[in-house]
Amino acid sequence: MAIIKPFKGIRPPKELVEKVESRPYDVLNSEEAREEAGDNEMSLYHIIKPEIDFPEGTSEYDPRVYEKAAANFQKFQDNGWLVQDDKEQYYIYAQTMNGKTQYGLVVGAYVNDYLTGVIKKHELTRRDKEEDRMKHVRVNNANIEPVFFAYPDNEVLNQLINRYAATEPEYDFIAPIDGFRHQLWVISDNADIAVITEEFRKMPSLYIADGHHRSAAAALVGAEKQKQNPNHKGDEEYNYFMAVCFQASQLTILDYNRVVKDLNGMSSEQFLEALNKNFVVEKKGAEIYKPAKLHEFSLYLDGEWYSLTAKEGTYDNNDPIGVLDVDISSRLILDELLEIKDLRSSNRIDFVGGLRGLGELKRRVDSGEMRAALALYPVSMKQIMDIADSGKIMPPKATWFEPKLRSGLVIHKLV
Repeated sequence: MAIIKPFKGIRPPKELVEKVESRPYDVLNSEEAREEAGDNEMSLYHIIKPEIDFPEGTSEYDPRVYEKAAANFQKFQDNGWLVQDDKEQYYIYAQTMNGKTQYGLVVGAYVNDYLTGVIKKHELTRRDKEEDRMKHVRVNNANIEPVFFAYPDNEVLNQLINRYAATEPEYDFIAPIDGFRHQLWVISDNADIAVITEEFRKMPSLYIADGHHRSAAAALVGAEKQKQNPNHKGDEEYNYFMAVCFQASQLTILDYNRVVKDLNGMSSEQFLEALNKNFVVEKKGAEIYKPAKLHEFSLYLDGEWYSLTAKEGTYDNNDPIGVLDVDISSRLILDELLEIKDLRSSNRIDFVGGLRGLGELKRRVDSGEMRAALALYPVSMKQIMDIADSGKIMPPKATWFEPKLRSGLVIHKLV
């Protein structure tokens, strides 16, 4: 069963939310954060990308940068730009993209659920990235940014959320960068809080959709604090970390595509011929061609688009990993033909995800920067949950969730 709790969120006053809110720390670099923050001293980037307060070129891993994050977090509270709620409560966070709205519940997720596998992951994490986020959690003694979970569809919660969604939200704004709408409601009613807690208790698992490093860091810091406290009882705030939980069927997963710098010494003709072993190859012309179904890929090469359909026998429908298009393309194209063995470290490949679309693939190949591009059909949430349930790990760069959570709407203190 999944254990969650309400918490006393730290939030911007309603009139300041658009000054404070930001994109997540990991979707932009230091220069972009510096530019987006501009002269706005209330921007959350001063807490989540505090290197912008130092001369250009200062490493985001400089010890002074972490200390600045904590100083700025305190400054935001001292100035009333962030204010802690008086009561433990849940929050509803809604995102609207292209006319479709998804509703998430902002909760305190249980550290021990992560450690015991009730909270399930589908990606590997890197220790250096974990340690960076652990330092950020430690120095602030808070989860400044939420992680992104999915939960099995639940009609009781759906009805409760819809009831709140029919009322006026606490926050309601259009983010300037992505043009998406973001709304937040506060759930302070004790009866509703009890219903949410109980419905989650019935769930055997929660699933990390996005934010594997943040989840690991938050849980590991919580576990550290358990060991460091000689009077640890189990109900302390550090036993929980902040997550936004969405119904699985509401989530949008976009394609995560690949561009490669060379054809491993082959000519275009040799490469296309080699593809015929495992794929049905069809030329589609100069117009952008998007994969229409599972096991179909789009290849862009020499100004032409091709469809590649994986032949029967090249994948195993009973293997939750082997049936994935990201695995098929990695095994049969990137590894077997191009000899790109490690997607995490190879400098011969790059990844294009999210909203950039197939036009970005075409642009990067036409510019001469890349030799060819490969577009994939998006992974489904069911596939992710099946893999997480099986205890297996997805190949790298398999999922791109959109829209991204905005940061700064709610913060969770560990004390």
